[in-house]
Amino acid sequence: MQQPSSARDVTDPDPHAGQDMDARGGFAGALAAVAGVEGWMTDAQAHVLWERVAALEAPATVVEIGSYRGRSAIVLAGAAADGVAVVAIDPHAGNDRGPQQIHGSAGEGQADHEAFMANLARAGVGERVRHVRRPSLEALDAVDGPVDLLYVDGAHRYRPARDDIERWGARVRPGGTLLIHDSFSSVGVTLAIARLLLTGERFRYQGRTGSLAEYRAAPAGGLRERARDAGRQLLELPWFVRNLAVKVAIVLRLRPLARLLGHRSGPWPY
Repeated sequence: MQQPSSARDVTDPDPHAGQDMDARGGFAGALAAVAGVEGWMTDAQAHVLWERVAALEAPATVVEIGSYRGRSAIVLAGAAADGVAVVAIDPHAGNDRGPQQIHGSAGEGQADHEAFMANLARAGVGERVRHVRRPSLEALDAVDGPVDLLYVDGAHRYRPARDDIERWGARVRPGGTLLIHDSFSSVGVTLAIARLLLTGERFRYQGRTGSLAEYRAAPAGGLRERARDAGRQLLELPWFVRNLAVKVAIVLRLRPLARLLGHRSGPWPY
């Protein structure tokens, strides 16, 4: 899940579409390209996505689940070397669009889709991203072979988050990277992590940047190593509780309390 930009109509492409993002300044160019694109990915989180994708060599595959209007997809595609496939999966159905936007309309979904396509074209990465406009679990057959980097930012309720992490996570190759947005922030996502990754055997916790958690597909190792990995994730629980308190304060319009808890800007903690 990725807030409104003055999106150009998709039938009126930007005359500079196709311009190489690297030629405009690498990651700095990517940040400039997403400056007007709605979404909840911070600059620091964008830098993590950029670095992990930039380290991949062809013929690697990058899969994003949950694209909204293209903020993260632009960063992923801008960092990808020639021959690295970038697949963005989002049904743009109007549901699960963002905080407190679980239910929406088909019209909202279509507006998101048109903005997504226009934003990618404007950033010059339209031809680098293959968009699969289907729910994530219906799109498993749309990607062949293993996934080198999986970025999960789809529906944040427990069951769909769990399914994305479990079903798509199984496609991540050994040594590959799993990135999960709204970790230790969203209740549903955090419960899914606790269920699948806290004591799991396949992914090792690497740390987080805000709510962007990073895991590496690696052998489980011994009991001590797995206990240490679980302990590192459990240490994030105080931050999770703080985020829940911030969200409650925002919903109740208690902004002074949110600031007291360390939330300085933005509508939601990320």
